[in-house]
Amino acid sequence: QFIDCFTKPDWFSKRTKNNIYMNSMILKIKEDILKEADSKQAENLKRFFKTAPGEYGYGDKFHGIKVPVLRKIANNYYKQMDLKEIKKLLDSEFHEERFVSLVILIKKYEQGTESIKTEIFNFYIENINRINNWDLVDVSCPNIIGDYLLNKDKSILYEFSSSDNLWKRRISIISTFCFIRNNIFNHTIDLCKILINDKSDLIHKACGWMLRESGKRNLPLLLKFLDKNHEDMPRTMLRYSIEKLDDVQRKKYLYGFISKKDF
Repeated sequence: QFIDCFTKPDWFSKRTKNNIYMNSMILKIKEDILKEADSKQAENLKRFFKTAPGEYGYGDKFHGIKVPVLRKIANNYYKQMDLKEIKKLLDSEFHEERFVSLVILIKKYEQGTESIKTEIFNFYIENINRINNWDLVDVSCPNIIGDYLLNKDKSILYEFSSSDNLWKRRISIISTFCFIRNNIFNHTIDLCKILINDKSDLIHKACGWMLRESGKRNLPLLLKFLDKNHEDMPRTMLRYSIEKLDDVQRKKYLYGFISKKDF
């Protein structure tokens, strides 16, 4: 019996076509990323993001590409991608590919309906272990986790704050950046109190940063927190939080001219 080799068989379904399209889309993105690869910069990034054994970014791989280039690539493809494609990119062993996937995810979230935003929030939580360095956390969680929880129950952030996972703890505090932008400060303050004894310098920096951002909008709130907690704060957290204060105020908190007995 003659077989027409040029006729697509029954199994060549719409799903098969979609899978081929999806794989070709991912391939195009990876090709665009590889075109910009810089081996020397990749080595610099490996050191910058602490990828040696025992360091927080151990095992991460880099192409050596600057953030503006990655954002441009994401902007070229985000309209055509769905969560299945984003997941494939997010599962990459290369840092820049995960970064691009998160920028795409943010754009999809920002332009989505409420139901799409819920879907993306759940996707983020389900794949949170792939958001595994501080820049990946910082670029994504305020715009997705923070925005989604703005007018919702925030207990998940408090759960994350006590996690053994460093990145979940950083997500818990950096997500509050969205609240701060909306003049909601209590969660930032409460989470900083919880994280004040954290052993990671990356958490100290994150808390100090969010306290500083709070102080830009509500200086009395920051000063009240510092008055009560400056002696217990890790030095890095304290330095980050007082960065925008005047010289007199900075020295006051750095050198302990305030006594907690006054409060």
